[in-house]
Amino acid sequence: MSRRLLIEADGGSRGNPGPAGYGALVKDADTGALLAERAASVGRATNNVAEYGGLVAGLEAALGIDPTASVEVRMDSKLVVEQMSGRWQIKHPDMKKLAVQARDIARQLGQVRYTWIPRAQNSAADALANSAMDGRPVHRDLEAPSVVVEDAAPPAPPAPVVTTTTHLLRHGRTLHTPDRRFSGSSDLDLSDLGRADAAAAAAAVAGLGIDVIVSSPLKRCRQTAGAVAEVLDQGIEVDRDLRELDFGGWEGLTAAEALAANPLAFRRWRTAVDVRPPGGESVVDVSTRVAAARARILERHAGKTVLLVTHVTPIKLMLAAGLGVGDEVVYKVFLEAASLSTVTWTSDGGSSVRLVNDTSHLRG
Repeated sequence: MSRRLLIEADGGSRGNPGPAGYGALVKDADTGALLAERAASVGRATNNVAEYGGLVAGLEAALGIDPTASVEVRMDSKLVVEQMSGRWQIKHPDMKKLAVQARDIARQLGQVRYTWIPRAQNSAADALANSAMDGRPVHRDLEAPSVVVEDAAPPAPPAPVVTTTTHLLRHGRTLHTPDRRFSGSSDLDLSDLGRADAAAAAAAVAGLGIDVIVSSPLKRCRQTAGAVAEVLDQGIEVDRDLRELDFGGWEGLTAAEALAANPLAFRRWRTAVDVRPPGGESVVDVSTRVAAARARILERHAGKTVLLVTHVTPIKLMLAAGLGVGDEVVYKVFLEAASLSTVTWTSDGGSSVRLVNDTSHLRG
């Protein structure tokens, strides 16, 4: 009869997203003996991402104790339990990666099942998560592995970390640009100045080793991307999720005109990422589809250098994801037409913002 292990796991975030950490412990299910404890910070993240971190840490600890054991995972996160049990879908890209990691570890164990418990019954894992958020990590093994697997194959080496570079190019100027008119879903052509912007940007990125060009479907982006594609002699992929925020009834208006037309709605929209213009999209709406586009692009073009030709809001949200900050940063970053920004992403979940709003190619 195989050994039975019990995992209790939890995670938390002070800010959601904010400073986050996880906790996990492993017990002998028959004796109740505590076998292992884990607690670590995950940087700035949401509660759910931290909870998945606790699950992964608990499964790894159980695997180190006895890879033949049957395991029950107990968590007070209904979301994680239902998703890992296959009853709910996983949409968040960071959670998808952690869920895949958890499933890969679970396949190396005996039978693994997931049980939801009330928060009050998960206090030990919660305490470990809070210890991590307080800057006190824990890695404690209270028992050496009790089972030796004879003639087991050596563990596979860890997968190499792959870095993908995304250069983020805002489209060139249009007739709306001088007055800073809202142009989200308006399918505008580049102006004469915008075509000059696109040519200058094409010359600037020619030496960056671009492997792939991905564009928003709107004409101003496809025309900018086309100038680059012509210089590099490459094709263009179009991703609909890279289009600009739809300003609805404010399309074509300046901020002053939108304020005059809808004073209360405009003031609320400028201070909250989940508020929509009349008939339009919120920043959160755009963030959701940009995150989906980012996940697709990083999966499809892992290890490559990708040029994304898109708009102000999607670029700001890419920068926010690269920095690990909330969507509110869209109100604190300014991007010129045809400006270039750069973010790198690693397959282990890391990211680094390397450049923001570079317009040096437009001068002189």
